[in-house]
Amino acid sequence: MLLDHHSRQFVLHLLDQVPDMTLATVRPDGYPQATTVSYAHDGLTLYVGVGLGSQKACNIQSNHKVSLAITRPYADWRHIQGLSMAATARIIDDLEETQHASDCLLRRFPKIKEMMQGTGALPWAGAVFLHITPSVISVLDYEQGFGHTVLYDVA
Repeated sequence: MLLDHHSRQFVLHLLDQVPDMTLATVRPDGYPQATTVSYAHDGLTLYVGVGLGSQKACNIQSNHKVSLAITRPYADWRHIQGLSMAATARIIDDLEETQHASDCLLRRFPKIKEMMQGTGALPWAGAVFLHITPSVISVLDYEQGFGHTVLYDVA
């Protein structure tokens, strides 16, 4: 099923509310590696800053396929809302796109400027930005019923 306007708005609302996701990359030995990362987004495009020589960056250079999961905090299972995505990721190497990713992340997490030296220069020292593009989104909304999920193709 293609992602319709209503479902897209639901996904964007969750992306706005939840600052962290679990990002799974594929290691050279074929096993998945899942880590928690903070992200920003512009529409359905996600941006993540990672260490230049990190395992995530190395994994993505070898295999651009990733999966991710985002869940809003909930009091009980009747209120679980979240999403998972099958996506592709790439390391941004264009200065204009690097600036855009930096702007998105600094807007969402302004404290980065205080915590990390050199956020005024691009790229940030010791970091690279990931551009993540979803191809399939699974929306979980247990408020519609226990286990309610819908799988969408992203055009």
